Amino acid sequence: MLDTNIKTQLKAYFEKIVHPIVLTASLDDSSASSQMLELLNEVAEQSEKISVKVDGQAQNKPSFTVSKAGEPARITFSGLPMGHEMTSFILAILQASGYPPKVEEDVIARIRKLDGKFRFQTFISLSCHNCPDVVQALNLMATLNHNIEHEMIDGALFQGLVDQYQIMAVPTVILNGEVFGSGRMGVEEIVAKLDTGSAEEEAAKLNAKDAYDVLVIGGGPAGAAAAIYAARKGIRTGIVAERFGGQVMDTLGIENFISVSHTEGPKLVQALEQHVKDYEVDVMNLQRASALRKTQSGIEIEMANGGTLRSKSVIVSTGARWREMNVPGEQEYRNKGVAYCPHCDGPLFKGKRVAVIGGGNSGVEAAIDLAGIVSHVTLIEFDSQLRADAVLQKKLFSLPNMTVIKSALTKEVLGDGNKVNGLRYEDRTSKTEHTIELEGIFVQIGLLPNTEWLKGTVDLSPRGEILVDAKGETSVPGIFAAGDCTTVPYKQIIIAMGEGAKASLGAFDYLIRHSVSAEEEPSKLAA
Repeated sequence: MLDTNIKTQLKAYFEKIVHPIVLTASLDDSSASSQMLELLNEVAEQSEKISVKVDGQAQNKPSFTVSKAGEPARITFSGLPMGHEMTSFILAILQASGYPPKVEEDVIARIRKLDGKFRFQTFISLSCHNCPDVVQALNLMATLNHNIEHEMIDGALFQGLVDQYQIMAVPTVILNGEVFGSGRMGVEEIVAKLDTGSAEEEAAKLNAKDAYDVLVIGGGPAGAAAAIYAARKGIRTGIVAERFGGQVMDTLGIENFISVSHTEGPKLVQALEQHVKDYEVDVMNLQRASALRKTQSGIEIEMANGGTLRSKSVIVSTGARWREMNVPGEQEYRNKGVAYCPHCDGPLFKGKRVAVIGGGNSGVEAAIDLAGIVSHVTLIEFDSQLRADAVLQKKLFSLPNMTVIKSALTKEVLGDGNKVNGLRYEDRTSKTEHTIELEGIFVQIGLLPNTEWLKGTVDLSPRGEILVDAKGETSVPGIFAAGDCTTVPYKQIIIAMGEGAKASLGAFDYLIRHSVSAEEEPSKLAA
């Protein structure tokens, strides 16, 4: 099952095992169980400190646990941890053995002090690039706190559990039988959600920080580039991000990042974060800005947790998010049939009927991908023509299980109270309404800038984008902006990086001129 190259890599990794590890399998007579036992035995062959046993006691089969020898198991894999989840499996072995995790000490301390019983279950699909972060975070927490258990569940293998919990999106996390959250979550975010009493402490830490020369708000490609360029100037730089990486974290294949023929969003974000940390940048993750105000001494940034940061200049790079349809039923059935990531959630709709909303490149690409998984795809486009590239349209129309409806206005998402069962749309030409029976709706209609919190502070376009000049400066001196939240056209990673660098240079130029003006002021008064 594992090729020679992977076995060689595993031998190297497993040299880091601190204490012996036991992999305990619960199997049935399925082919998946046979594959699981084969995988576990091959993994165990790569280290004398790993052993395998079969006891068949788990309720979900096939599954296996990872535990330090002599200790109760708190990590379970229900399904084969292949693809993106192989890394989760390797890390579980190392961390369960006592190998120290690469997590800040204060986060480890917060995990260990969590009180109560926490039984987490994470539903994943093996094609989901967001799922491993959640699985790895919860596995780590289970190794650090004896009150925490975690089970990874492959939704494609345990359809009964998917139906029981009405899972319509991955990753979805269940805590003690109730939905805890869905979508990408890192360990710090999960701990913050559990440790609700830490908000005041975090706010106090922000209040105590000295003023920055440049504070970057947003941790995507534009924000990372801005922070690096500012730090290289030797000035006091901070970056505050609601989620470092932003929209790129949800991007799978990247093939137009010049000089890199192919990479993936999470991999690029990891490199960006490391590059930022190579410099003296104060990185504040999982922090959301709620307001900006100009003062005599500079700029104050109010944070959602009640804290306040101060800076001489600010670069806003808050990016954008998936645009929603804003029709009845969309919010009610979000993650219950309404989805925004076809690659992550597509496998949950295997053999079902789905719709894709949007006829641009992202919509047509989503429809093509889904057509290989689901029974039928209906693509709905508001315009009279599709806007996707010709090569994509050619592929789309060659598919036998595809229907394209143009000049259609989506009016309502229909459901039975628990999950989606249809969609109602209006033919814009005839003004007649139609209903489609389906189980899933994937929304791919573009991006919406994350700028609502800036209304009344800086000038925005009718689309909500921040108006910037050639240097990235906004209508307020000292406040700059870059990336997908601005009026700069063509929302691309490489463009966002360039705009972030430009805004940073603009902010540095502003600081130089502002400091010179301040120094000259006393002499002018004396004259």
